[in-house]
Amino acid sequence: MKILAVDYGDARTGLAMCDRTEFLASPIGIIEEKSMPKVAEKIVYAAREYEAQMIVIGLPLNMDGSEGPRAEKTRKLAGVLHNILPLPIELWDERSSTVSAANILSDNGTYGKKRKEVLDAVAATVILESYMAFRANQKKQQN
Repeated sequence: MKILAVDYGDARTGLAMCDRTEFLASPIGIIEEKSMPKVAEKIVYAAREYEAQMIVIGLPLNMDGSEGPRAEKTRKLAGVLHNILPLPIELWDERSSTVSAANILSDNGTYGKKRKEVLDAVAATVILESYMAFRANQKKQQN
C-alpha cells in the first residue's frame, strides 16, 4: 500500500512516501506554509499526485505521552483531511522523530541551509518507517 507520511509543523510540513510493498520510505519534499487550509490543500495534491492509499500524520505527543497544543493542531489537520480525502488517515506517535532526523542528517554531513531544507521531510520519513515497521510486525503476528 502506498502511504503518505506527514510531519506537520508551524512553518514547514515534511512529506514522505513509501512504495507499494511498504519496504522503502523516501522523503518527497516539504510544504512551506503556515495556513492550515493551504497545508491541507497541498497534502491533498501530493496524495493524489503520488497515488497514496493512506495518510499517516505524526502526532507530537509530550515525552510523558500527554497531548499539548501542537497535538491538538495536528488532530484538527487530520479532521480537515478526513473531510476532503476518501483515504484512511492514521495519527502516529512521532516523539523524537525530528531528533532522529537531525541525527541522520548529521551522520551524513548535512548542515546549515541544506539541513533546514530537508529536516522535516526526513522526519516524515522517520515517522513512516516507524509506522511501516509496526504494520510489518502486525502482519507477522497475524500469520
